[in-house]
Amino acid sequence: MKKSEFRIRDPFVLFDEGKYYMYGTTSFADNGGCTRWSFDVYVSDNLEDFSGPYTVLEPRDGFFGKSDFWAPEVHKYKGKFYMLATFKGEESKNHGVGILVADSPLGPFTPHSEMPITPKEWSALDGTLYIDESGEPYMVFCHEWWSMGEECDGTMCYARLSDDLTHFITEPVTMFAASESPFVRITSRGYGYITDGPCMYRTDTGELLMLWSSKGERGYMECIHRSSNGSLDGDFLPVSVLYADDGGHGMIFKSAEGELLFTCHTPNTTGKERAAIFPLIDLGDDLLLKI
Repeated sequence: MKKSEFRIRDPFVLFDEGKYYMYGTTSFADNGGCTRWSFDVYVSDNLEDFSGPYTVLEPRDGFFGKSDFWAPEVHKYKGKFYMLATFKGEESKNHGVGILVADSPLGPFTPHSEMPITPKEWSALDGTLYIDESGEPYMVFCHEWWSMGEECDGTMCYARLSDDLTHFITEPVTMFAASESPFVRITSRGYGYITDGPCMYRTDTGELLMLWSSKGERGYMECIHRSSNGSLDGDFLPVSVLYADDGGHGMIFKSAEGELLFTCHTPNTTGKERAAIFPLIDLGDDLLLKI
């Protein structure tokens, strides 16, 4: 099937041994409920024709996540495949990020961390794995906007992970709030500022960028902030809006030929979400889509 034929949010592409694996949010509760919360993957040789879906996570009795299976990312790390994904537990309205592991990108993925790995008293989502220049692993994630007091101002955070990716070994650090970005607008509900889907990227000149999503002038959008010192502990300053036309929660990957690519879901309209893929230009201190 073509990628235009299947519905997906929050697409994440892993390239491994000649094949592209596209993960994302594929279980939905649009009509008041979802009978099957799980994660699937679609597989391609060329990013146009996909097979699947293949189920990579089917929760068993006792699994922490009971609903809202969102935004899975799969990273190859020390010979295994690690999934970072958002779940909601049965006894809490909060979301949390857990880490799962498999021997193959096709799964099955099983719990690797105690879930959630993010603070249990927080509503947190959209964890991404970042390996710094010294090889140390971190999780960058969102402190969810609706849980952030009267202002409902979502934040971006990071914490150092243990080398085996089972737990945080530092307390989370807040990087910035959504309202600090000049690109962000208040939600369509009339209150609150959203942080969604961080993706870290180091440019050819060594600059550290964060791609992330929120509501912009024309709906859901993907914007870019740049670290002032090339590290997670720098000030992340606004640079540009990468994609403005009602799409986001994107990430960067390379093709088999080494071409830099960006994928996101668009439109951000319930029932119509599809994965889009664009060539990307590395400008050294910014990124530009080839559209």
